[in-house]
Amino acid sequence: MGLLSKKDTDEEKDFETEFHFPTSDKALIIFTRNPELGKVKTRLAKGVGDESALEIYKFLLQHTVSITEGLSADKQVFYSEKIRTNDLWDPEIFDKKLQFGPDLGDRMIHAFGEAFRSGYKKAIIIGSDMYDLSQKDIEQAFAALDEFDFVVGPAQDGGYYLLGMTFLKPELFQNKDWGTETVLEATLADLNAESFKLLQTRNDVDYYEDIEGNAAFFPFLPKHLKDNS
Repeated sequence: MGLLSKKDTDEEKDFETEFHFPTSDKALIIFTRNPELGKVKTRLAKGVGDESALEIYKFLLQHTVSITEGLSADKQVFYSEKIRTNDLWDPEIFDKKLQFGPDLGDRMIHAFGEAFRSGYKKAIIIGSDMYDLSQKDIEQAFAALDEFDFVVGPAQDGGYYLLGMTFLKPELFQNKDWGTETVLEATLADLNAESFKLLQTRNDVDYYEDIEGNAAFFPFLPKHLKDNS
């Protein structure tokens, strides 16, 4: 989930104040980084190089579009730095917003809070770089919120790839060491007194080892890694 650097957008509109009337009781929040060389997938880049890491990230962005554009929910994409118009996020499908807050927890509180203030009954957040995620997975997560107040998709690295809720619980986003293997455990501790469902554990793409041997990523690898495959 992207880091924030509050900058001007490339739009004349003020997207932070623009209101979109809900067309569903469900909001899908997608956090994304602006795809810039040397600024995305930096841990992956140590194994494949900056250019390959950027191309892989763009591939993951397109995958995220493909698994969310047909979802029966209002979809909001939150950019890390600048809101773009002419990119792969179709503004007819995705409501474009800017992340706001000094750290990841604050930015997620802001996004969830905005969703519930707008009248949504269910809200789910995902990142934009999970190849091991499908539209069906997200649909099942929304369905789980019919029975539970919270839903969590555990990641193999000790974080989570999906978090959903029927009401905002600020404690979930406070006192967390973001980006470490403690996040999931601390989040589940905060949910100890709540009704929640755990989804299937999945692997995200952070290191070369996460994609090694996966044919989908082969076209984006540098030549020396292809030769060794």
